[in-house]
Amino acid sequence: MDLHARRADSFGAQAEAYAEHRPDYPVAAIRWALEPLGTSERLDVMDLAAGTGKLTSVLVAEGHRVTAVEPNEQMLSELVRRVHDVRALPGHAEHIPVPDQTIDAVLVGTAFHWFDQERALPEIARVLRPGGVVAAMWNEHARDVEWLAEFERLSATSVESQHQDPTGVMTSSSFSPIETRTFPHAHRRDSPEALVATVNTHSRMLVVSDEERAEINEKMLAFLRSRPETSNGPFDVPLRTEVFRAVRLSE
Repeated sequence: MDLHARRADSFGAQAEAYAEHRPDYPVAAIRWALEPLGTSERLDVMDLAAGTGKLTSVLVAEGHRVTAVEPNEQMLSELVRRVHDVRALPGHAEHIPVPDQTIDAVLVGTAFHWFDQERALPEIARVLRPGGVVAAMWNEHARDVEWLAEFERLSATSVESQHQDPTGVMTSSSFSPIETRTFPHAHRRDSPEALVATVNTHSRMLVVSDEERAEINEKMLAFLRSRPETSNGPFDVPLRTEVFRAVRLSE
C-alpha cells in the first residue's frame, strides 16, 4: 500500500479519538456554501467522506435532510453513534450510493484531497440536481498567530501535511467557476494534552513510527506548557476555514 493510501486508511482505528478531538465547522461557512441555492428551506445535503460526523452534526443542527457517506466502517459507526436524524451509508466519492439528481448539495469536510478527482467529480455531478452545489472545506490553524505558527513547526513530522488547493481539480464542464472564501473559527481545548491529542488524529502522525510520534508529542507538550496562552486551563485554538464552492450546471 502506498503512502497516500496508508494515510487515507489510517483513521478508522482512531475513530473515537477523531470524533472526540477534531473541530467542527462554522455555521457561517456552511451557509455561504449553500447560498447559491437561494432558499431557507430544508435541503437534501450530502456530507461526502463524512468521517465521524463533524460536519454532519452541524448540517443536522441547521435543519437539513442529511445523507452521510463514508467508506470506513469504524468511522461510520462512530458517526451513527454520535449523530442522530441522519441517513448514513457506506460508500466512496468515486461510487456514491444514491440515485441520479437527488441531492441539492454535496459538502466535503477536510477530505477532498483523498478523492480520485477524475472519478469523483462526475459522480458528484451525477447525484446533484441542476443548480446544486458542491463545496469543499478545510479547517486550518491560523498561522498568523505567533504561538500557533511555532506550534505548527514543532508538530511537523517526516510526512508532509496533506492539503491542496482544489481550484484546479474541481474545474469541470459540469460546474460553474469556483468561488472561495475563508471564515474565522476556533477550537476549544481544555488542556495542552487535548491539543496534542487533536494533532495525533492527523494522518501525518498516524503513519509515522511510534518513536517519532513520541518525540514530537514530547516537544509539543513542552512548548504548550511553556506558553501563557496554553499552559493553564481551557484555551481556544484560532482556525481558518477555507471553503471552495461551485454550482452544478444544467445539461
